[in-house]
Amino acid sequence: MPQVLWWGRCDPEYSRNRILRGLFADLGWEVRFFHPLASRTGGLEAFFHGLKRPDLVWVPCFRQRDILSAVIWARRWQVPLVVDPLISAYEKEVFERNKWPPASKPAEKKRLSESALLATADVVVADTPAHAEFFSQRLQVRPDRLGVLYVGAETEYFTPRPLESVQPPFEILFFGSFLQLQGADVIVRAAEMATDLATRWVLLGDGVLKAQTEKQARGLTHIVFEPWVRYNDLPGRIASAHILLGIFGTTVKADLVIPNKMFQAMAAGRPVITRAASAYPQAVKDSDVIGWVPPGDPAALVNVVRKWLSEPADLVRRGEETRRLFDTFFNPGELRKQLEIILKKAQNANR
Repeated sequence: MPQVLWWGRCDPEYSRNRILRGLFADLGWEVRFFHPLASRTGGLEAFFHGLKRPDLVWVPCFRQRDILSAVIWARRWQVPLVVDPLISAYEKEVFERNKWPPASKPAEKKRLSESALLATADVVVADTPAHAEFFSQRLQVRPDRLGVLYVGAETEYFTPRPLESVQPPFEILFFGSFLQLQGADVIVRAAEMATDLATRWVLLGDGVLKAQTEKQARGLTHIVFEPWVRYNDLPGRIASAHILLGIFGTTVKADLVIPNKMFQAMAAGRPVITRAASAYPQAVKDSDVIGWVPPGDPAALVNVVRKWLSEPADLVRRGEETRRLFDTFFNPGELRKQLEIILKKAQNANR
């Protein structure tokens, strides 16, 4: 049985990592973990741990700082190195947090630094083709060293459940971390335009912009904020909603990624409204099953809600077709094929 060594201070229970571990197991790989006490000393710690040579070294999501030590040992063992960043540190600092102007010297320094790190990998994994193009164009990752693996959803948790009622009041549910790319402020502005509808707009979760969003929604009694629920309870909470909301932000990243919540919402078989983005396969973008709206456009969002609620009995059909879209493009078998391609590419690059 081939062995992959996951190198870095990752959370094995994060959904991306759990899904990947399952895919590796399906392909007959044993997953081992090396969690250094500190990223800077990971190479030295590996020496004292007496790590056995794996067949592949994998740096999991968000762990760019572990790449330097991982590449040393991957080269020493003469095995492929695969990096699954999920986000770009350069993109996050420059385009999400607006820490520096894109043309500034600090931004360029950050870009070159991350580019140099990713250049050490035999394969860099992107979560969508659009994100892969960003890695290629902005961070100069060679196209032949790029692979795509969608985030997907844990279908053992997120399964279709019947709607208990298609009668008002209708619940419209957002769940998330209140990040800028999610555009919770757009949702509140849309809800403000829908006071005549028999709706209850629920924003579930927590995050840096939650307090600001609560302040924005003050006085709007049909908007409700709920705390995070346990991950295992999230599918049940989703099932109580009539319509689910994706993301609506205008950031660079919002156009490049398909967030966890979209995969989970689609797998749960509920109607979903979200912003149009380059990240989706063309056939999904062309589908009218999803409620596509322009980014940052509350009027477009509320117009879709009005249209769908004018025919509430159709919500059931729309939810079923949403799940069929998921099964066609993002099912576990499709993700398994994507990982298999990445592993073959890594092995060929390392020869």
